[in-house]
Amino acid sequence: MSDAEHNSDALPLLTEPAGGVPFLTDSAQGLTSAINRLKAGTGPFSVDTERASGIRYGQRAFLIQLKRDNAGIFLIDPEAYEDLSALNEVLQEDSWILHAASQDLPCLAAAGLYPPQLFDTELAARLLGMPKVGLATLTEELLGVRLAKEHSAADWSQRPLPKRMLAYAALDVELLPELRAELQTRLEATNKVDMAEQEFEATRLAGPPEPRVDPWRRTSGAHALTQRRDLAILKSLWESREDLAQKRDIAPGRLLPDSAIMAAVKAKPATVPQLLEIPGFRGRAAKRDAPRWLNAINAGVKATKTPPRFRRGQGSLPQPRMWAQRKPEADARLQTIRPRLQAIADQIDVPVENLLTPSILRQISWEPPAPITPESIQERLRELGARQWQIEYVWAPMTVAFLEPDPQED
Repeated sequence: MSDAEHNSDALPLLTEPAGGVPFLTDSAQGLTSAINRLKAGTGPFSVDTERASGIRYGQRAFLIQLKRDNAGIFLIDPEAYEDLSALNEVLQEDSWILHAASQDLPCLAAAGLYPPQLFDTELAARLLGMPKVGLATLTEELLGVRLAKEHSAADWSQRPLPKRMLAYAALDVELLPELRAELQTRLEATNKVDMAEQEFEATRLAGPPEPRVDPWRRTSGAHALTQRRDLAILKSLWESREDLAQKRDIAPGRLLPDSAIMAAVKAKPATVPQLLEIPGFRGRAAKRDAPRWLNAINAGVKATKTPPRFRRGQGSLPQPRMWAQRKPEADARLQTIRPRLQAIADQIDVPVENLLTPSILRQISWEPPAPITPESIQERLRELGARQWQIEYVWAPMTVAFLEPDPQED
């Protein structure tokens, strides 16, 4: 056991919130009571969610945890309500504290809940250069308390939720106010408050990610397919699985694993018995849905239009390892600016990916503004979504690097 692990074990273990484990709020009366108590509270709201990733379809929240000083902790079942606008109204009274907000904001938005302001404890820790930024690690290092964390991969869609899972969920928001206070003090001491506030606001306003182009191509093993007919079968099976998974509210991989889809693509069964011989298609559930899968396979076999072997997403770029052959001048720019950005990141003690998002770095390296000037570089960075603090650090070295690429630089 390492010294860090030994020291961690010596810290006090928090197994439930100081005020006890809250009940699940899933009635109209319970929600009204929670809203009234939150309204009577003071200060920012600590917010978290629990999903059922890998179990249910999609990424919606099955539990919303809220805490506010002088109000307590509330565990709200969003599935029990058609309209949470009254809750959202009270949540507009102050800022929200979340840990890894980008993971929670999409499902909160789907529930009709939107933060007016944001403090992200994980992002703050990253900007402070902390090597480990998980919630449990931060509470140990900054607050000297261990959290009982045992149910992160649990099925949060199950009802009733056991008390031990309710306790786990409540602990996710129990210490966020104290953690925010400690991180805020450190941000102030390192002159990173403005930097953090810009990042928090960018996270708050980011919105949902763009839909993937041809998401079926992300099936595990799909990269090995070389025949367009095989790709047509894969696409047909994937879309059939997606449609059924959505209807049954089950994660697609639980309905039919990627390995089974790939095996069916290669085997191309013509009958149900042949299909049921393929690993992954055995069992009662597979037998029930076998005609559906066989129809999808046949549709792919008979498709008059087959997908191309590879289709890059709109606006996407080749992998950087291909740049030297595809566009050597872009590769020279990228290889020149990368170590210079790393040096800046080391100097200000932030991860280089926070200094400038890798996707922005690749986009501007591949296609810089013309002509390359300090003003055009700044404007292009702004167009691509870079924050002002990032622009102020990178525009000058980037201008020089792009005007005089020197990829041999150490």
